Order: sequence, then C-alpha cells, then structure tokens
Amino acid sequence: MEKVKLGMVVAEFNRDITYMMEILGKEHAEFLGAEVSEVIRVPGTFDIPIAVKKMLEKGRVDAVVAIGCVIEGETEHDEIVAQHAARKIMDLSLEYGKPVTLGISGPGMGRIAATERVDYAKRAVEAAVKLVKRLKEYDAEGS
Repeated sequence: MEKVKLGMVVAEFNRDITYMMEILGKEHAEFLGAEVSEVIRVPGTFDIPIAVKKMLEKGRVDAVVAIGCVIEGETEHDEIVAQHAARKIMDLSLEYGKPVTLGISGPGMGRIAATERVDYAKRAVEAAVKLVKRLKEYDAEGS
C-alpha cells in the first residue's frame, strides 16, 4: 500500500499549544509510515473548516487532520467554537468521502489541561491513517 498522504489544518490561536500538537502529529505520522504532505495554518479553530474544504477540493491528500485548542473563557464562546467547528469538519468528511479527524482539544478546559492534552494530535493522526487504510481495504473487497 502506498504511503498515506495527510493534510493538516492547524489553528494559530493558542499557538504555544497547537505548535506542540503540530510537531507531535507530524512525528506520529512519520512513525506510522504516513506523510504530512500539506499544512494550512488558520487564525483559529473556528476557521478550520474552510481550509479543510480547500484541501479536500484539491484532492492531493488521503485525509485531513484538524488541529486546534479551545480554552475556556468568561463566556460560553469556547463551546460554540468547538461544537460548530466539529460539526462542519464532520460534514466535510462525509461530503468528500475522505477522513477528516478531530485533533481539537476543548471546550471547557484551562491552559494547564490543554497542555496535558497535546496528544490529541497523535490520536487524530492515528485515526486518519487507520481510516484511510480500512476504507481502501473495504473498497478493494468489493472489487
């Protein structure tokens, strides 16, 4: 099987955390024998879906990993951002028939918890690689 090509969309908001997530995700992709061939950085988690869509439209990747960190504030803004981003990411996965995995930590967490959850990026990369392989296997069975 060919090397799995991943796209990664990374939110810059809370960059100290998403930077660590991006590095861990790329390292884990390499460990799994996959390649992060494209990266788009966006201002925040809420902006991830439009970049995911652009990446899927180009068709050069097998899956996209969404990386973001939504930290709790004084209002419920974190919940709105995380819920809407997750919903649109899932919609795009179904629309394009390619895995788009969720490496977004939050909502409802503080900075310390966010730092402890940087491994969400690794989980999202692993899920993307597994999904690509399993969907290809499934397609091959029906041939």
